[in-house]
Amino acid sequence: MADAAKSDADFMQMALAQARHAWRLGEVPVGAVVVKGGELVAVGFNQPIGRHDPTAHAEIIALRAAAEKLGNYRLPGCELFVTLEPCAMCSGAMMHARLARVVYGAADPKTGACGSVLNLFEQEKLNHHTALLGGMLADEASAMLRGFFAERRLAARGLITRGQVPP
Repeated sequence: MADAAKSDADFMQMALAQARHAWRLGEVPVGAVVVKGGELVAVGFNQPIGRHDPTAHAEIIALRAAAEKLGNYRLPGCELFVTLEPCAMCSGAMMHARLARVVYGAADPKTGACGSVLNLFEQEKLNHHTALLGGMLADEASAMLRGFFAERRLAARGLITRGQVPP
């Protein structure tokens, strides 16, 4: 008997699992997954701190892995699920990849490029338009980010050792 089709919430839960992994490694907890035809293609989690690479966002890691796996830098028919609203860099990469849809969790009022600060996906002059859905499991994604930064503040004050607060 075949497994039931996975829902958007199921894929966002997978992205949240990647975000928890990032937290355990001391990275800002953002996770992403790329899906095609209801099947998981690739995963990614934030790694800019560990890689000393400002472009190593969860979305970029997942896009690179998906492109490698599918043998094409274009990812038509693919969807990307990410726990935090993508920044301008990641949004641009998603449009270049020709993703069919992007689903994100928590809004990012500081660097969000899907409507919080600006919306690159609504630019009519661009040659590719990607469907966008925000707010998927936003409470859980936001709570994880708040917990991570609360832990960092406590650790900076010497009140706990990093990693003491479980994700």
